[in-house]
Parts: sequence; structure tokens; C-alpha cells
Amino acid sequence: MVGDILVGLVALIHCYIVYLEMVLWDTPRGRKAFKLTPEFASASKVLAANQGLYNGFLAAGLIWGLYLGAGGLQIKMFFLFCVAIAGLYGAATVSRKILFIQTAPAALAIIALWLGL
Repeated sequence: MVGDILVGLVALIHCYIVYLEMVLWDTPRGRKAFKLTPEFASASKVLAANQGLYNGFLAAGLIWGLYLGAGGLQIKMFFLFCVAIAGLYGAATVSRKILFIQTAPAALAIIALWLGL
């Protein structure tokens, strides 16, 4: 139960990231979230939407695993590891904040699922 709640939280975080990257990227809210200048946000809008789509696939995979219930454990673990690894890369290359927003929740969900919580 705890593991599935954490998986759901990670999926919701990624749904919000999709919204930020695909819809709000060049708005004041999106620029503030990613610390972007208006010029850079405008120039990189298509790239951000592509990145948002990938985050959407991560969220979809986690939701799929939740939908399958206990039979979706391997799917949930696969997508959580994908999220955690992407978060580690983002923390190393973009901002340490990503470690706490993306990697930590995924790691907690992995541990909870592994422990059968």
C-alpha cells in the first residue's frame, strides 16, 4: 500500500513536469520553475515539449503498473529505476534540486515496493 502510494506520487510529479514542460515552459510560471530567461524559453520551447513527452511516458508507465496491481510490480520497478536514473543525470548536469524532486521520491518508492510495504 505504501509503495503504491509513493508510485502514485511519483506519477503525479511527472504529470506536473509534463504540464510545466509542454504547456507552461515559456510562461512566467514555467520560466520561474526552470530559471529561464524569456529568450531562452522561447528558443527552447519545442525541445522542452519533447522532454515533457518523455516524462509523460514515465508517468504513463507508472500508472500502468499501478493499474495492474500486484502483477505490475516489475513494471513499476522498471519505470521507477528509469525515473531515478534520469533524476541522477539531471542532478549531475542541470540542478541538484532534481535529486530531491525526482530521484528521492522514486528511490523511496523502490525501497517500499522492495520491502513489500
